[in-house]
Amino acid sequence: MMRFRLTLEYDGRGLMGWQRQAHGPSVQEAVEQALFAISGEATTVHSAGRTDAGVHASAMVAHVDLNRPFTPFRLMEALNARLRQAGARIAVLEAEEARADFHARFSCIGRAYEYRIVCRRAPLTFEAGLAWRVPRPLDIEAMAEGASHLVGRHDFTSFRSVHCQAASPVKTLDLLEVEAIGDRVVIRARARSFLHHQVRSMVGALVHTGLGRAPPAMVRAILEARDRQLLPGNAPPDGLWFTGALYPQ
Repeated sequence: MMRFRLTLEYDGRGLMGWQRQAHGPSVQEAVEQALFAISGEATTVHSAGRTDAGVHASAMVAHVDLNRPFTPFRLMEALNARLRQAGARIAVLEAEEARADFHARFSCIGRAYEYRIVCRRAPLTFEAGLAWRVPRPLDIEAMAEGASHLVGRHDFTSFRSVHCQAASPVKTLDLLEVEAIGDRVVIRARARSFLHHQVRSMVGALVHTGLGRAPPAMVRAILEARDRQLLPGNAPPDGLWFTGALYPQ
């Protein structure tokens, strides 16, 4: 048996997220079906993260075990051919042999997300579903100040979904930065792991601040209250991208 590490890119529009679901198509289901078609083996593909419905990835790491011998290049090419035939907006960017003790989820020591916002009144055309359109300019300095209150080790109860299954709301946020590029705003977040909806909840609070509806200190007040009812709202999934997973060398 060989273990392969895969790096995947996918467009989350129309998908129920990474994890296989009974009520709609998912990334995991599409990749497992493609693997069955080329190998004849019923496999389980494990990922570094479990993105929600409508969320995208530019570099999701996954692994799979196969009995049938493949070279990494042949596996990548065969998977991409099957995914393309199925009409899936999923691509395998890289395939490589992995050690037997490598696990895409449990070996991961860091995960990175990026949230993309376009500030304009006109509706999005090419980027519809791939970014969040905010019809007014955002105060980047206020958003950056608000973000600074969230970096570090905190109880993120106010920024977790009521459906979150994590054992503890305490997480260490290594990075939360805000950058303006023309009419676009990019928010980057990095941590060992995140709570369910944590990134979207943080972005929702930062945009609320960026629109001038509350001072940056409001973000700290929400954090310290440990009360999700104070959150002004979640950002939509459209602009959220999983951009990388970090592993020990």
